[in-house]
Amino acid sequence: MLAVIVYYVFCGLAICAVAGVHKWTTPYAVLVMVALWPAILCHAMLMCWKEALEEWRGRGKDGVMSKIEWTQKTWNPVAGCSDKSPGCTNCYAKKMAGRLEAMGVKKYEGLTVLQGSHRVWTGKIAFDEQALLAPLRRKKPTRYFVNSMSDLFHENVTDEQIDRIFAVMALCPQHTFQVLTKRPERMLAYLRQVSDERDMQRWVNAAVEFDLPSPMFDAAVAEWEWPLPNVWLGVSVENQATADERIPPLLQAPAAVRFISAEPLLGPVDVEAFLGDGESAIGGMEFIELDWVIVGGESGPGARPFNIEWARSIVQQCAAAGVACFVKQMGAKPFMAEDCAIGFTLRDRKGGDMAEWPEDLRVRQMPEVRG
Repeated sequence: MLAVIVYYVFCGLAICAVAGVHKWTTPYAVLVMVALWPAILCHAMLMCWKEALEEWRGRGKDGVMSKIEWTQKTWNPVAGCSDKSPGCTNCYAKKMAGRLEAMGVKKYEGLTVLQGSHRVWTGKIAFDEQALLAPLRRKKPTRYFVNSMSDLFHENVTDEQIDRIFAVMALCPQHTFQVLTKRPERMLAYLRQVSDERDMQRWVNAAVEFDLPSPMFDAAVAEWEWPLPNVWLGVSVENQATADERIPPLLQAPAAVRFISAEPLLGPVDVEAFLGDGESAIGGMEFIELDWVIVGGESGPGARPFNIEWARSIVQQCAAAGVACFVKQMGAKPFMAEDCAIGFTLRDRKGGDMAEWPEDLRVRQMPEVRG
C-alpha cells in the first residue's frame, strides 16, 4: 500500500510539472489530473497486488509460479499461522493473506487482523481442498515449496490434514517438495509415528479418498519408500538461539534432504557443528549432518539490517564442510560493519541480483539427495 501512495503522489507531481511547463490553466490541469489519476491508482494497486492475484488464480491448478530463487512453484493446501520468533515480524505471508482477504478470497478470511499499520496472524488455519490435489495435475518434474503461506506443522494443523498432504507428495514422485518449518519438534514427533507404522498405512488411507484410478494408485503405492526420496525437510533460523533450538530435532528426522533457511538472518550464526557429525554440539549424540544451507537478508518495508559478513561466514563454513550453500539475497539493508555504519545501496530492492554482490558470495548450490 505504501508503494501505491508513493506512486500516486509521484504521478500527481509529474502532471503538475507538465502543466507548469505547458502553462496550462488551472481548470485544464485539474481536469487532466482527475481524468488520469484513477487509471494511475489502478495500475499502482495492480503492481502491489500482483503476487496475491497470482496466488489466487493458481491455487486450484498445479501450483503458483514462484519468484523464490531456490524453488519453482508454491503449493498452499494450508494457509494461516502464528508468530513464533523474531524472524516472523515482517513475514510477507501475513501481508499477502490480508490482500487476498481484501480481494474476497474466502480461504484467507480471518487469518490476519490489522493492528495499527501491521498485519498479524490470528492463529486460525484454513485447509484448501481445491489446492490439495494441485501437484497431481502436473506431470513435469517441479520443485514445490510447501505451504509458503503457513507452517505445515503448526499446532492447529491436524495430523489427518498432514497425512493428506504427505499422501499427495508420496503420489507425486516426479516432483520435489521442500517443507520448511519453525516447529521441528512436532515434525519429528509426527514422522516418528509414521515410521513406527513402517508401511505408511496412514498415507495410504488418506490417498484412498482422492479417488484415483486403481491401477495408477496401486502402482504408485507399491513404489513408496521410507523416507520419501522426494521430500526435503528444513527449518527456518534467524540467529544462533533459533539455530541451536531447531536444527537438532531436524537432524533426527528421517528425510532425503535436511536443510536450513537462515532468512531473514538477523545475526551471526555458527552452524559448523551441524555440518559434521554434530557430537560437540548435541550432547555427544551422533546425527546425520545438514545437506543444504540457504542464507539471505530481509526485504520489504521495515527490513532489518543484514551484515554481509554473516553470509560470508556461513558460505565459508559450508565450503569447508563440503555442504551445499545457497545465498538468496542481500536484503533491503545490507551493510559491511558491525555498527551498521557502512551501508550500501543495491539497485535490486531485495538485494537479489548476484551481479551486485561481492564475488565470493555469488554462491547458489543445490543439495544432493541421499541414496
